[in-house]
Amino acid sequence: MYVLGLETSCDETGVAVYHARRGLLAHRLFSQIRLHAPYGGVVPELASRDHIRKLIPLIRQTLDDAGLTIRDLEGVAYTAGPGLIGALLVGASVGHSLARALNVPAIGVHHMEGHLLAPLLDNPELRPPFLALLISGGHTQLIQVDDLGAYRLLGESIDDAVGEAFDKVAKMLELGYPGGPALERVALEGNPERFRFPRPMTDRPGLDFSFSGLKTFVMNTLGKTSATSQDRADIAYAFQEAVADTLAIKCRRALRQTGLKRLVAAGGVCANRTLRRRLGEVAAHEGAQLFLPRLEFCTDNGAMIAFAGCLRLLSGQREKGEIKAQARWPLEELPPIACRAEFPLPEIAAESYPR
Repeated sequence: MYVLGLETSCDETGVAVYHARRGLLAHRLFSQIRLHAPYGGVVPELASRDHIRKLIPLIRQTLDDAGLTIRDLEGVAYTAGPGLIGALLVGASVGHSLARALNVPAIGVHHMEGHLLAPLLDNPELRPPFLALLISGGHTQLIQVDDLGAYRLLGESIDDAVGEAFDKVAKMLELGYPGGPALERVALEGNPERFRFPRPMTDRPGLDFSFSGLKTFVMNTLGKTSATSQDRADIAYAFQEAVADTLAIKCRRALRQTGLKRLVAAGGVCANRTLRRRLGEVAAHEGAQLFLPRLEFCTDNGAMIAFAGCLRLLSGQREKGEIKAQARWPLEELPPIACRAEFPLPEIAAESYPR
């Protein structure tokens, strides 16, 4: 089954083609960073308009890369939520229109399920049950994955998601947009000995997160300095270390509470190298395996949507004809994926797209 995946949930237009047995055949991504940078964040109306301009050309280019024509497609998957509603409607409308024109099934994919399953693109041996840490711009969640499509929320942020905290701290430090990568670069010049920031909610039981207080701590610390470039680098380092430690501590606690021995981390913040290293240390200490997406699949992308959509189409799920898009969508509401006996192994994906 050849499945086209469309990702338009926020500020990146992603397209991919995935085959149930051959794996990922092609993928393309257009980032709107330059469009939104002057505003210091995503402008929803501009994001939607840019998806309209870029999506159809990207589809043509991706099909050419895969050596396919539009008539070869056997299914269309698109991001149905959560995300910016206008941006979601672009992908949903195009996806449904293509599916109807080709008389093939369409499926709306949960954006966070796409992230959760992204490590399987390079690790086909990964099977549930496992623990998943989902860390993106708007989400910080610990999920127990009992089976494909069977998710239990163990903990989440009670205020700012970790990606939001990165962006807001980067803005305080005047590091530009997007904040996460900029802060990581500046932190490389930081003095490890100068500041130590709190690790929020790690001194109490439970698996929930909170980063609002840490953000305030950064603001107060910055106010006590001269705000030189070195001051900013030192604060960036301390903030990054506090976030990485907090996430690692919660993951260690969740592994011990659940008894699981496989840890998946995914989402845009998972591209942070300090965090990847810290999670690797936790997994090694707990005798667990760590599975991470390659860096290009940490941020939003069409490959994860095509893959997740392929799994659900193989299990017989499809949209009945309505265009589905919702800004909020709890992951636990998803139906199970009943295709374990025919789980599509991406046999050539790793060979075609080396890490």
